[in-house]
Amino acid sequence: MAWAVVHPGVQGRDRGAVPAGRPVGQVTRDVDLTETAVRQWVVQAEREAGTRTDGLTTDEREELVRLRRENRRLAEDVKILKRATAFFANETR
Repeated sequence: MAWAVVHPGVQGRDRGAVPAGRPVGQVTRDVDLTETAVRQWVVQAEREAGTRTDGLTTDEREELVRLRRENRRLAEDVKILKRATAFFANETR
């Protein structure tokens, strides 16, 4: 039997998988998960495979998180440098 989706983020149980060609409702009962979770896994797997373009792949999402974190850090650095510049500008007068 072919497996259409494997979701590596499942913790505390075996990795979730949806057998190809089986109804989502049946799969959710078999693995004791919600339909929403399984449908989201299927959609994400389609994004990863390139058959959907309506969202971010896992790699793109990780990069976005990394870039946002870096942006916050750089904005804080700029804020500190502005304060230091103002402080030293007042000291030299």
